[in-house]
Amino acid sequence: MKKTNAMRILDSSKISYDTKGYADDGEHELERGAAEELAKKLGIPVECVYKTIVMRAETKEILVFCQSAVSEINLKKARTAAGVKDVAPVKPDELLALTGYIRGGCSPVGMKRKYRTFIDSSVLNHEKVYISAGVRGQQIIIAPKDLVTVTQATVTDLVLEKL
Repeated sequence: MKKTNAMRILDSSKISYDTKGYADDGEHELERGAAEELAKKLGIPVECVYKTIVMRAETKEILVFCQSAVSEINLKKARTAAGVKDVAPVKPDELLALTGYIRGGCSPVGMKRKYRTFIDSSVLNHEKVYISAGVRGQQIIIAPKDLVTVTQATVTDLVLEKL
C-alpha cells in the first residue's frame, strides 16, 4: 500500500493509526448511503465513519468540518464555531486545488494548506474513528484525541438535531 500524505504526516508526528482498504465503487454521495455502504464493507458501526466537509466563509476563508457521516451539519452551528456570518460547501471541482484531495478521498489530515478545522464533539464518544486516508478506497483508523491533535481542531457541536 502506498503511503498518502495524511499517513506521512501521522508517521512524522509519531501518531499511532491503522489503515483499512475497501473496494471503491465510485459512489460518494452520502444521501445515497455511501457511509452505510462503507461501514458495511469494513464491518464497523457507521457512527464511527467521519466525513470531511470543506467550506468557504463569506470572507473567502476556507474552513474544514469533520463529523460522523450519519449526521447532517448544522450550518448555524458551523458559522458560530468559526465566528463567520456565512459558510457554504466548496464546489467539488475546487476540492483538489484547495486540499490536494478529491471527493470521496478528502482527509482532514494533510491538506495542501493548514485550514482552521472543527470536529464534532461526538468524536469523543468513540475509541477509534475512521477518516479518509486521502484516497478513495482507503481509511485511516485513529483515536479521536490524536485526530484532534494532528489537525489542531476545535471540538464543538456541529450536528443538526433530528426532530
